[in-house]
Amino acid sequence: MAPRARKVVVERLPGRGRPTLPARATVLSACFDLVAAETIRLDRKAVRLVGTGFRMRAPAGAFLEIRPRSGLSTKGVLMVNAPGTIDRDYSGEVRIPLTYLFDGSYTIRAGDRIAQARVVEDLPTAFRLGKVRRRSSRAGGFGSTGR
Repeated sequence: MAPRARKVVVERLPGRGRPTLPARATVLSACFDLVAAETIRLDRKAVRLVGTGFRMRAPAGAFLEIRPRSGLSTKGVLMVNAPGTIDRDYSGEVRIPLTYLFDGSYTIRAGDRIAQARVVEDLPTAFRLGKVRRRSSRAGGFGSTGR
């Protein structure tokens, strides 16, 4: 039996048209595509917040993780502060911080897919002081396991 679908509450914002609801591009896609609700020109090395036209609330016990679209990176468009987190207590428009790396500019048009959203389980967690035993195989930090 398939697991029951978790529901993300999505509210369209007035004055932003009728942006497409987040959806998976294919049945095997891990994330839901988010589209731009506005047309914005990205200039080299400047960060612009691109609106999606939605407020969203993850289901209880979860949060939304916003991730970049790899297809945009080949065009020089990057999502800064990636991945982003939409906490359950955030109620503003979901906006995606984008920048352009190449010379000139790049135009994001309303309806363009600009990011991806993923529902992430948020497990109850407590931190406690204690002793962390060193493991010699992982002492180097980033890239410590080799190539």
